[in-house]
Amino acid sequence: MSHYISITDADRAEMLDAIGVDSITALFTDVPEHLRFPQLDIPAPLSEPELMRELHRLHNTNASAQTHSLFLGAGAYNHFVPAAVDQILRRSEYYTAYTPYQPEISQGTLQAIFEYQSLICRLTGMEVANASHYDGGTAIAEAAIMALNVVRNRRKIVVARGVNPQYRAVLRTYLQGLDVEIVGDERPGASINDALAQVDADTCALIVQSPDFLGRLHDLRGLAEQVHAAGALLIVHFDPIALALFQPPAEADADIAVAEGQPLGLGLNFGGPYLGIFTTRQKYVHKIAGRLVGVTKDLDGKIAYTLTLRAREQDIRRERATSNICTNQGLMALASTVYLSLLGRQGLRKVAEVGYHRAHYAAAQIGQIPGYVVHADQPFFREFVVQCPRPAAAINAALRERGIIGGYDLAADEPQLGHAMLLCVTEMNSKSEIDELTAALRALV
Repeated sequence: MSHYISITDADRAEMLDAIGVDSITALFTDVPEHLRFPQLDIPAPLSEPELMRELHRLHNTNASAQTHSLFLGAGAYNHFVPAAVDQILRRSEYYTAYTPYQPEISQGTLQAIFEYQSLICRLTGMEVANASHYDGGTAIAEAAIMALNVVRNRRKIVVARGVNPQYRAVLRTYLQGLDVEIVGDERPGASINDALAQVDADTCALIVQSPDFLGRLHDLRGLAEQVHAAGALLIVHFDPIALALFQPPAEADADIAVAEGQPLGLGLNFGGPYLGIFTTRQKYVHKIAGRLVGVTKDLDGKIAYTLTLRAREQDIRRERATSNICTNQGLMALASTVYLSLLGRQGLRKVAEVGYHRAHYAAAQIGQIPGYVVHADQPFFREFVVQCPRPAAAINAALRERGIIGGYDLAADEPQLGHAMLLCVTEMNSKSEIDELTAALRALV
C-alpha cells in the first residue's frame, strides 16, 4: 500500500496526536453509529467483460442526437464537433493541475490558455479575455460583481427581460449575500429600452443579451452611450457562433462581454462541463476575476507564459478578493481553442450561416401549419417562438414517439404566450429533419 499512499502509520499517529485524538475512528464520533457504515444496495461485482456488456446495454437505452432529431436549445446547442477536438483533448500533456501557479512546469497549459484568450479577443473585438469561468450564468454573475467593484458606491443592477431566466437565477443566487438591488422590467414583452429606463444614479450596470433568450437579435449600437451617460457599465451576453455573422460586443461599446462557450466544440454532454467566456476592456483588467495569462521572455530571451495582471488577493486573501473564482475550465477552454483553430474564420461563418438559413426555413414551414403561430416579426438567429394549439409538453411527448426531440417548453418562463415552445435549428438539422418535424406538427393539430 505504501507504493500508492505515502502516509505511514507513524505519520498518522503523529497527526492524531497533534490534534488530540486517539484514533481515526474517534474522528467520526459525531456521526450516528448506524449511519457510519450503512448497507449499500448495490449489485454483485462483475468481471470486466460483463461490466462492459452492461454499460453498452445501458448506453443503448439512451436517446441521443444520433437516434433522434434534436430541436432543443435554450442555452445549450447541438453543433457539430470535429473528431480532432476530442482526440487532442485526450493527449496526456493536457491532463495537468488545473491551477498553473508554477509557470516553469506549466508552459503548455499556459500557452493553451493564452491562445484561447487571443482567439476570444479576436472573435469579440474586446481587449482582454480571462481564462474562463464555469458557464454562461457564472460569467454573468462575475460580470455583475466586477461592475460593483469598478463603479463604487452604486448597488443597483438592471437586467433586461430578454436575459436567459436561468442566468438571472444564477445572478440572484450569487449576489444574495451582498447589499445589491437587482431590478428589471418583468412585464411580458418588455424591451431593452424598458430596462434602460430603469438605469439611474444608483445603477452600476445594465445587463442585456443578444441573441436573447427567445432567439431575437438586437442592435445594441448607441445603448452604451446612454448607459455611460448615467455613469454605469454595459454588460452584454452574446452567442459566440452568432458573432461570425452579427454585431460583436466591441462594436456595441460593451464594457464587459460574456457568453456560454458550449457551442464552441464542447457538445451537449448531458449539461456540462461547459465554459464561461469573459471579456472586458483593458482599463478594467485589474478588476477581472479568474485566470489571466500573459506572454513575456525569459532570461535566455525565449518566449515564456505566466499568470499576470491580477492581484494575489484573489488566491490568498479571501476577504480582499474581488471574486471567489480561483479556477478555470482549462480543458473546456482548450476544446474551444481547438474548435476555433480547426474551423477558422470561414468555417465558423459557415456554421452560423447554415444554422441561420435552416432556422428561417423551419420558421417559414411551421408558420404555414394551421393552429401554429411563429413569432418571427423581429430578426432572430437560430431560435424562434412557436405558439401551439396544444400544451407544449403534450406536443413534445408525441414528438418523442416519432424520434424527435422538440423545443423548450415556455410554460414556466413565458406563461403569457400560452401554449408555446422555443424551437432551435442548427447546422446539425438537415432539411429532411425539418420537413419531418413540420409533418409531425401538422399531424398533431
